[in-house]
Amino acid sequence: MTKLKNRLLDKQSPRSILFITLDSCRYDTFEQADIPHLKSVGPLYRAMAPGNFTYASHAAMFLGFTPGVPGRLEAYINPKFAKIFRMVTGGIKGKAKEFAVLDGRNIVDGFRRMGYLTVGSAAVGWFDPSTETGAELSREFERFHYRGMPFSIKEQLSWLIGQIVSAEQPVFAFLNIGETHVPYCHEGAGWGWEYNPCVPFSKHNDAAMCRQRQAACLEFVDRQIEPLLRTFSDSTIMVCADHGDCWGEDGLWEHGIHHTKVFEVPFLYRLGEPPSGA
Repeated sequence: MTKLKNRLLDKQSPRSILFITLDSCRYDTFEQADIPHLKSVGPLYRAMAPGNFTYASHAAMFLGFTPGVPGRLEAYINPKFAKIFRMVTGGIKGKAKEFAVLDGRNIVDGFRRMGYLTVGSAAVGWFDPSTETGAELSREFERFHYRGMPFSIKEQLSWLIGQIVSAEQPVFAFLNIGETHVPYCHEGAGWGWEYNPCVPFSKHNDAAMCRQRQAACLEFVDRQIEPLLRTFSDSTIMVCADHGDCWGEDGLWEHGIHHTKVFEVPFLYRLGEPPSGA
């Protein structure tokens, strides 16, 4: 990993894209956490996710429907006003100029058709390419890595970095991070993967533990991800959660339900050069 980190000193093209999803990360977790590298991407917005579980939200985002703030009449912050990524056949054109207009089955396919190297690494089970549902989310990537449980941001970064360090064309890189997903655990944590403090309909949940563990996982991720953010520092970066979790609000736990705490997510972005044919 050290050798790969050193090679990352060569920055990606300003036309490259890095899209990061912090699976299940609540907005309040992100806002309160000590995560200088992730927070350096851009202003933090309290946005609404397009779905309440991983598959639905990512399927929507891969069609350009990223999290947004519906009351803001500003491009990209409100994707209804103008999208960062818009499919040519994907909904109505916004009121302002979109950052990237893509032709294809989804944004991954769209960037590939433009000559980009499309690489992705995902942690949670909805991306498992050995399943039919997982194949729907992963098949358009030229190169794809699935981690699964127990989640390992270090392994994902090592794989992803290895794919892009020698790329000669602009890159569309996607990273779905699992440490912030239940059971909220990371490598070297002072607790194990066995106990999940956030289980729907359980009588043994612990909101305080959920809060502490998800924040610790996010801070662990932040310490690992700095080299990847650095290599895309002249490029477009988008960071968000696909959804949040309920921690006992209105008697509800976890996600896959319609609740404000599930739809409320962090959203940050910084734009490089607009994409064009490589």
